Amino acid sequence: MIRSIIAATLALSPLSLMAKERMSDKFEVEGSVLIYDTEEANGEILDDDIRALKLSLRKHTDVTELHLNSSGGSVHAGAEMAAIVMKYRLDTYVEEECTSACVDVFLAGNRRQMASGAKIGFHQRSWAAQAVQRYYRKYRARNDWGTPFEFGSWIYGDTQTEVHAHLVYMISRGVEPGFVVSTLKAKSDEIWYPSHEELSAAGVLREAVPGVVPLQRVPVAQAEQLPLAAPEVKKQR
Repeated sequence: MIRSIIAATLALSPLSLMAKERMSDKFEVEGSVLIYDTEEANGEILDDDIRALKLSLRKHTDVTELHLNSSGGSVHAGAEMAAIVMKYRLDTYVEEECTSACVDVFLAGNRRQMASGAKIGFHQRSWAAQAVQRYYRKYRARNDWGTPFEFGSWIYGDTQTEVHAHLVYMISRGVEPGFVVSTLKAKSDEIWYPSHEELSAAGVLREAVPGVVPLQRVPVAQAEQLPLAAPEVKKQR
């Protein structure tokens, strides 16, 4: 009888009653934690996830931590989601894996930690040949690219600007500059997974910055009317 009473009490405890609410096929809320998992849906980071993240945070004002599991996706979407995480001053946590564009979202966190056995991976960015061709055909008149060679010259400069901006971002998030340079050593079809010790020493993993607290949430009013993010056709992963 006593065991039955104890079991019933545990079943009604706050932890057991903590409801999970699925916001989309990638987002799920559990208490103060927002879970973002692209792998369960066999997907990747996409532009539509920017809007979904905004809506999730506006609806659930008690969320203070973002849990991540993603192998990457759109560079543009990752950067926009990172800006949102910084705006709301969320903590970030890797459940299983966070690779490529996902790392930008992770580094936006205040306190940054990972589960035992989880992985954080880095590699060079890439731009698929078909996407390059579509971009050239769409924007060649606007940019006055008379030949594909002029477009190639533009790509050369634009890529250096983009890589520089990304390195500056990582350093601004407290990552050691030497480590930041090392994140470029793995080619786009490879992944470098540093050890937990390396990630901690480099500042990728860190405790909360003193004095930084989650941002007070704005009301949900008209959140559902937010426009979809403008599609970005440039580099992926």
